[in-house]
Amino acid sequence: MSGDPPRAALILGPAGLIPFVGLAVAAWMAPAAWVAPAAAAYGATILAFLGAVHWGLALRPLAGEAAAEWPRIGLGVMPALVAWVALLLPPGAGLWLLAAGLLATAGVETLGAARGWVPRGYLRLRWGLSGLAAACCVAVALAG
Repeated sequence: MSGDPPRAALILGPAGLIPFVGLAVAAWMAPAAWVAPAAAAYGATILAFLGAVHWGLALRPLAGEAAAEWPRIGLGVMPALVAWVALLLPPGAGLWLLAAGLLATAGVETLGAARGWVPRGYLRLRWGLSGLAAACCVAVALAG
């Protein structure tokens, strides 16, 4: 698998960082009790979404990708489970878990890219987005 993400992903992916950045700024500039839970809820939503990407790849595999079925479905499920656990924790601890989950998902995708199961262009986008999202989760956790 190769190729760059579609133009819409290059625009909407970074736009998805707006709530992360806004909540991180709010946590430090105008602290409020709702900020950390809101950041955790958004982070959990995004982490679960990242898993859904791999369900989509598993449901429409390219020729020669049969070996990727189980790893893709597993990667599709794990982020949602981690997100759920993060929401059961106090927001500060949950945000640390979400940051780790975002980075771990990108790490596992990197392993998949080495096998040709994840497009390289997606991987570049994913690391940029996941890195900033994780940093924002940590920033909100530290502000609390």
